[in-house]
Amino acid sequence: MSLEADWFLRAHPEITTIEALLPDCNGVMRGKWLPRHKLHKIFEGELKLPKTALSLDIWGRDVQELVFASGDADGTCRPVEGSLLPTPWSPDGQHGQVMLSMYEADGSPYLGDPRHVLKRVLRRYQEAGWRPVVAAELEFSLVSWDQSLPRHTCPAPVGGAPVGGNTYGLDVLHHHRDMMEDLRLACELQDLPFDGVVKESAPSQYEINMQHVDSPVLAAKQVVMMKRLIKGVAGKHGLIASFMAKPFDDEPGNGMHVHCSVLDAKGVNIFDDGTQAGTPLLRNAIAGCLANMADSVAVLAPSYNAYRRFQRGCHAPTYPSWGYENRTVAVRVPAGSHGARRLEHRVAGSDANPYLLFAVLLASMMDGIEQNLSPGEPITGDAYCREETSLPVYMHDAVKLFSASDFIRQALGGELQRIFTLTKEQEITEFRKRVTLLEYQSYLEKL
Repeated sequence: MSLEADWFLRAHPEITTIEALLPDCNGVMRGKWLPRHKLHKIFEGELKLPKTALSLDIWGRDVQELVFASGDADGTCRPVEGSLLPTPWSPDGQHGQVMLSMYEADGSPYLGDPRHVLKRVLRRYQEAGWRPVVAAELEFSLVSWDQSLPRHTCPAPVGGAPVGGNTYGLDVLHHHRDMMEDLRLACELQDLPFDGVVKESAPSQYEINMQHVDSPVLAAKQVVMMKRLIKGVAGKHGLIASFMAKPFDDEPGNGMHVHCSVLDAKGVNIFDDGTQAGTPLLRNAIAGCLANMADSVAVLAPSYNAYRRFQRGCHAPTYPSWGYENRTVAVRVPAGSHGARRLEHRVAGSDANPYLLFAVLLASMMDGIEQNLSPGEPITGDAYCREETSLPVYMHDAVKLFSASDFIRQALGGELQRIFTLTKEQEITEFRKRVTLLEYQSYLEKL
């Protein structure tokens, strides 16, 4: 048995069940529950799952074309270092978890696994002697069910629904103080970077900031684990923590903004030239983000619901734009110390798979640097009020661009491009054939 597994079992004799977790292309956890005495099999590479487990649709259904093409062959699942941990939100405290990554039968990485796709992108930075530093801001909603619809859980005024989100309100945090304290303790137990929580602009909406990490693969793992932890702790308190991009019609949606800088071999930020403007490399990286943004939207907005963010009043950019200290643009350069000069990518929803999100961001940045692209002049003032709409705002258009993109094929690989496209096309088909309540209300008796 590996030293990690042996230590874990000795340190946690109360653990009876191990949840073996494999994040699929949607970022949804797939896998198995195993008794503790089977833990060694995972670390010895004896756990197998179909490779198509990574390309299930959002409802967990196979994409038949992928199953038939591959014969539904197995891949070998290996543990991700540092992911073997207890899950303090489990009802009896007897569960642990370990994250998995998928490999081919010959031991090579399976490039339909988003984790390996991100590693593939990072090799280009390693060859240049660079280390990207990333941090994510996670927005989520705390809701409960009310007659098959989500409802707010924040305090409401007497006799009415909440008006506004009470942004940065401390009284709302006190309203959920027991859950927030359990959240902090769970993060300590799972060694996750808890940088604090704030009340966000929509009712029942909150944000957790992740710490800056100079390993995007580690950062993506932390985001996946943090989302699972928040959902688990909320469930323990009878709440639903949702990372759905747009849970309420008339409120801002949940975004996942990503901050990124790049360090050279000496640990110096290549975007810092001692001025607020930053280096030409910073502007090259921004230009790459803008040039490849439309092709990447299917990753940034991976769900049918995510496209409801792309409208006025939802704080989601609808065209490639950039600016200094401007929160209305798609790519922002925040103010602050010169040594921390970075870009902030502001398009993705909280439902994005962080492995793929970081992969398209970093590939876009490197593309701009390698091609010496220019982003044009920065935008000042309100970028939301401009008429340009050059990003796809419908899922079908985004997936079509993604599937035909040479940039995506070169950056993420043909296998990921293929399985992600087919998975999303199946999701689109399901939504398109469903008749909604709004259609009945609009047409049933009038036409």
